[in-house]
Amino acid sequence: MTPQHPEPTTDTPARPTGAAEPRDMTTGAADPRDVTTGAADPRDATVGAADPRDATTTAPAAADGARPATRPSGSAIRSAEVLVSSPDRNFVTLRITTEDGVVGLGDATLNGRELSVVSYLQDHVVPLLIGRDAHRIEDTWQFLYRSAYWRRGPVTMAAIAAVDVALWDIKARYAGMPLYQLLGGASRTGIMAYGHASGRDLPELFDSIRRHRELGFRSIRVQTSVPGIDAVYGVAAQPSSGGRYDYEPAQRAPLPAEEDWDTRAYLRHVPRVFEAVRNEFGPELPLLHDGHHRMTPIQAARLGKDLEPFDLFWLEDCTPAENQEALRLVRQHTTTPLAIGEVFNTVWDYQTIIREQLIDYVRSAVTHTGGITALRRILDFAAQYQIKSGIHGPTDISPVGMAAALHLDLAIHNFGIQEYMQHGRLTDEVFRQSFTFTDGFLHPGDEPGLGVVYDDDVADRFPYQPAYLPFNRLKDGTVHDW
Repeated sequence: MTPQHPEPTTDTPARPTGAAEPRDMTTGAADPRDVTTGAADPRDATVGAADPRDATTTAPAAADGARPATRPSGSAIRSAEVLVSSPDRNFVTLRITTEDGVVGLGDATLNGRELSVVSYLQDHVVPLLIGRDAHRIEDTWQFLYRSAYWRRGPVTMAAIAAVDVALWDIKARYAGMPLYQLLGGASRTGIMAYGHASGRDLPELFDSIRRHRELGFRSIRVQTSVPGIDAVYGVAAQPSSGGRYDYEPAQRAPLPAEEDWDTRAYLRHVPRVFEAVRNEFGPELPLLHDGHHRMTPIQAARLGKDLEPFDLFWLEDCTPAENQEALRLVRQHTTTPLAIGEVFNTVWDYQTIIREQLIDYVRSAVTHTGGITALRRILDFAAQYQIKSGIHGPTDISPVGMAAALHLDLAIHNFGIQEYMQHGRLTDEVFRQSFTFTDGFLHPGDEPGLGVVYDDDVADRFPYQPAYLPFNRLKDGTVHDW
């Protein structure tokens, strides 16, 4: 396989595997959201900070057992930095460094609500990490989940995920091997990915599908404009102040953009689109479609049934699944495979729909579901019911989160497919990656750890910018699901 991105730099032999380059320990950064040595913001967790809430290099013995009284000499966490940068879009990255100088990265990006996770990490999590043994991944996960009392939710689980992935990165760097080897080794030689084709009309859609096939994609998600609706999620060519709409619909503006929606028009149009695509490209090409939570259960059942002749790989997020029982009605009326879960955060969100086999693919992201430790448990649970993975992989998952997904994809047995949206050039400069994409298949690479290096010098050129995802209103002005 050929590298999709520049190879990360390697450490000198004198430094432990994954040890921090001099630039990995930022000093005096101007961005007040960064957790850095000498940061000006009193909320920042710093090395040797005066604020009693700040994390310090001296970790006192905790009477309640939260932190071990005797610190391990080399693998103790020396520092944890929350890094915010906006190349192409906003990303939140947690960087943990041990006393040995071994560095691990975790993704904490929550699109449109990024600074909520920054505060959660800076003010509440980082002070708890200093002095803990980086090797105790399971213990740290349970401590962060259970000790807060208030559990679950996207902010909490994104923060825990960032810590979890960073610790897995560190452990694999200590071991001198790619992370997937610590998860049991490879279960396959490559990871099948799907790309995102879209168009405002059929000729534009067909051109997009052809371009994706030329790029090597063997499976294609199809999204299209709908007559009578001005802007529809996932259609790249429609107007947007934020650039390519399907690349990053979160627009850099003080208020979210308002879009319109008409479910009846959508239900009439989409089956005709898939009929045309099948007539043009034949029966072999795996096709996917995202309903983006907009339908009621009975509407979703109708669409699933109408799409059966076109043999979809899956219909994604056909209805808001917070009400897990709603999927029973959909399942009763269609054999179209269902994928659910990109807005889910814990195994409890899946409990009913996995046990009752109401879905076929788990759509959660490593970044939003408590990390590798938690998502592996969900997928092991799903495997008992022949349900496969379909890990969320949009561009608001940073390359760190994407790399974590690929290592998990390669190791698990019940892999299904991986969403893959290529990041922009500036993002690839901030996050240097070792993973590859060749002939429709991804591979995380064989660099120690995740295979991702964060470049502070580039990242510091792109400060945080407020951005919001759009929202929908029906024709009568009612706010609807986007």
